Amino acid sequence: MNKLLVSLTASLALLAAGPALAQENQQSPKSADTEGGYSDPAAAGTQNTNFTDQQLKQFVEAQEGINEIREEYMEKIEAADSQQKAQDLQMEANDEMVTEIEDAGMDIPTYNSIATAYNSEPKVRNRVDALM
Repeated sequence: MNKLLVSLTASLALLAAGPALAQENQQSPKSADTEGGYSDPAAAGTQNTNFTDQQLKQFVEAQEGINEIREEYMEKIEAADSQQKAQDLQMEANDEMVTEIEDAGMDIPTYNSIATAYNSEPKVRNRVDALM
């Protein structure tokens, strides 16, 4: 059970981007490269970093809500008495995070693009941090 909690806690930490990326990949299969894998725009140097201030403000708003959801669900998942219950809670948290992003006025691909740029582009990170 301890190993399960560690695994679920780690995966919950990735909930903000992972499932949203999966949803994006389902919506845009053209992002797959010719070998069947998925391209990484940031690694390829093609990541869009020309975000408007409005988009970055929406990202910050969504991120604040996502952090609250993550904290709430980490406690619930850690207290879950079965793997199935923990997985159900994980899916519920994911749904709430997607709703939070959409309520902030963003679509999932834009949110993911900003999150990726935030982690890989100092210029974007500085702009987002200034809005926090």
